[in-house]
Amino acid sequence: MKRREHLSPDLTPLIDVVFLILIFFLVSATFKKEELALMLTLPDTQSAAEEIRKEEISIELSTDSVAYRGKKVDFEALDRLLEAVKEKSHPVNVRIDKQVPYERVVKLLDLLNKHSLNNLALETHRER
Repeated sequence: MKRREHLSPDLTPLIDVVFLILIFFLVSATFKKEELALMLTLPDTQSAAEEIRKEEISIELSTDSVAYRGKKVDFEALDRLLEAVKEKSHPVNVRIDKQVPYERVVKLLDLLNKHSLNNLALETHRER
């Protein structure tokens, strides 16, 4: 008597396709860690934020601290760091807590103007 062999589908091509898709998504995904040092409460806005993809300068301002590219600094150190920026057309993303006194905001804007960094973007939190 002849024994029947149990037939099952070959899963090798399916596994190959799954691994190729996994590799595609891993390679095409962008992993960007935001350089945020201060916990800020941003003011709300109804307009959509424009994405900036060039080399950018990020500055955060709270009621008692300033951060440049994710590192806490004081205004004197920020002045030296901004002076070292060679390319003045780079976008400057500024995140300001909504509780910050107007005087500190003006001090930061004066510092940016002093170093001719005029490509300024004030980040806000979008209302939902």
